[in-house]
Parts: sequence; C-alpha cells; structure tokens
Amino acid sequence: MGESFLMEVCVDSVESAVNAERGGAGRLELCCSLMEGGLTPSLGLLQIVKRCVKIPVYVMIRPRGGDFLYSDHEVEVMMKDMEVMKNHGADGFVLGALTEDGQVDAELCMEFLAAARPLPVTFHRAFDMVRDAAVALEMLVSIGFQRVLTSGCDSSALEGLPLIKRLTEQAKGRITIMPGGGITERNLQRILEGSGAQEFHCSARSSRDSAMKFRNSCVTMGAALTAPEYSLKVADVSKVRAFNAIAKNTL
Repeated sequence: MGESFLMEVCVDSVESAVNAERGGAGRLELCCSLMEGGLTPSLGLLQIVKRCVKIPVYVMIRPRGGDFLYSDHEVEVMMKDMEVMKNHGADGFVLGALTEDGQVDAELCMEFLAAARPLPVTFHRAFDMVRDAAVALEMLVSIGFQRVLTSGCDSSALEGLPLIKRLTEQAKGRITIMPGGGITERNLQRILEGSGAQEFHCSARSSRDSAMKFRNSCVTMGAALTAPEYSLKVADVSKVRAFNAIAKNTL
C-alpha cells in the first residue's frame, strides 16, 4: 500500500483479520462484540490472528460496554488483560478512561501507558464522550498517547468532520488524529480531504449467510437488538480494497 496513509480495520474474527490484510489494511484493531463498540478479545483469538497475519495487531482493552468510568476491579481486569496480551504478541493497545465529569482520566491513563510500555497506545472513542475535545486532546498529548480515534464527538466521522479538522490542526503532528465511525466508500474521500488526516479506521464489513442447514427461528442467543444467529458480519476483501483505492487516489 501507499506510504502516504494508513488504513486500520477493526476485526473480531480470524476470517476478518485475514480478509483485511488481503485487502490492503495496514493495521488491525482486534476486539470482540463490535455491536457494543468493541470489547477485549480472547487470548485465543489474538494468538491465532497473529499466526495468520503479518500486519500489526492492536488489541482493544475494554472490559464491558457502556461508559468509560471504571471501577477498581475493572481496572484490575484491564491491567491483567494488557499483561497477558502483551506477553502473547500484541503490537499495541486501544483503550481509554474518563472521569465522572467527562475529562480524560489522566492518572489512570498514565498507569495504562506505563503498563503498555514500550508498545504504542491509541485512545479510543471514549474521546467522543469528553466535555471539551480541545482540552482532552492536549491532555492525551501530554500523557503520551500515539493517536486518538474519533468521530469528531458526533454520531459519525462525516457529521463530526469540522471538529476532526480542527483537532488535526491543533495536533500539529504531536499526536495522530484518526477518523473513525460510519466511514463508507461513499464518504471516505470527503472525510480524508476535509480532515487532513493520514490514517483512518473502518470495519468494511458485509453480511454473510450462515452455512447452517437446520435453523431454529424461535430462539435468539442474546437481546432483541443483537445480530441474527444465521447472518455473520465479516470484513469484506473487496470493500477493504475499495477503501484502499479511494485513499490512494485522495492522499
């Protein structure tokens, strides 16, 4: 792929990881439960993905869905997950924590970065829940995060594009601003041109029908809003290639 940009694809399976690399992804964000915005994946998933791909794999460290205000026990879990993932080939981490009043939890984040060292760490879309994005960005720079993933504190990167542009200008290369959230083939060019970003984050997924022949339509394995049991969402090689081509032509 070209040297002027980097495409990160978030994946939750070995199949998606392999497809993302084949399509031209430069880095993976590995997680589970994408319908909750991504949670910490299993160690087994990390180990097999690392065996199957050559590009860097950043591991999501998020113990549950919901907000980013963590209890002492949740912090213990996050620290242990980082230790285990680090010892089994993680190339970086994706995490974030906030205080109850919507600020970056600087003290906790410094502990996370110390535990991650020397691996790079991305502050994830907890950033989109902060009270003041400009203040939060300066805090992330001072703490030592390598990048921040953001939709511009809006429902998607397209809607948050004006703020993403301001953050990119504010960052002045001190930290990478990576747009993510609702990025598609239809809006990627506009987001890259409008933001000045050199990295972007996408899932590039398509639905694939289950291979199951017998199906019980009366039972679901989760809440009513979860994905149907007989439809699987995986990273689509053709979609990843399309994103790659758009970015090459834009940057």
